[in-house]
Amino acid sequence: MRYDQIDVITPEIEAMAGDGVSGLSKGGMITKILAAKMATAAGCAMVITEGSPLNPLRTLEDGATCTWFSAQEDPQVARKRWIAAMKTRGVITVDAGAARALQNGNSLLPAGVRHVEGDFGRGDPLAILGPEGRKLGQGLSRYTGDEARAIQGRQSAEIEATLGYPGRAALIHRDDMAL
Repeated sequence: MRYDQIDVITPEIEAMAGDGVSGLSKGGMITKILAAKMATAAGCAMVITEGSPLNPLRTLEDGATCTWFSAQEDPQVARKRWIAAMKTRGVITVDAGAARALQNGNSLLPAGVRHVEGDFGRGDPLAILGPEGRKLGQGLSRYTGDEARAIQGRQSAEIEATLGYPGRAALIHRDDMAL
């Protein structure tokens, strides 16, 4: 039996997938169902369709037989949980004003940064500490450690003059932060 749409992967759906070994391959449908469980729990929709045509995505777009699995969670919530679970590469300490701004859902601007620790790159996860040293959360840096140290405490309008090239206003954007 094939389904067009599966909103929840039930034990019955898993049982229908059978075991992980068939005569022609290893894995079978159960491995696809387990992958769908993982993807949908992480906030991603997933599709199972025939992959052997020359352009399987075009074939899918043109109406190929498939089964869609619905995401079980908001992708943004899942992404923030992923950011919160990452091993940090550096530490940013913020002042009281920045701590309040973060709690109100704002991005972290360089002006509110008081101290930068670590050798990190753009996109690396950073711990965010409040003025008293308590961890507020973590987020993905838009700057390297050296760049962050150069712009800490500065207004966003000063970034280009400080670094010698235009940068982004936020050191950590609110969409890349888990508090």
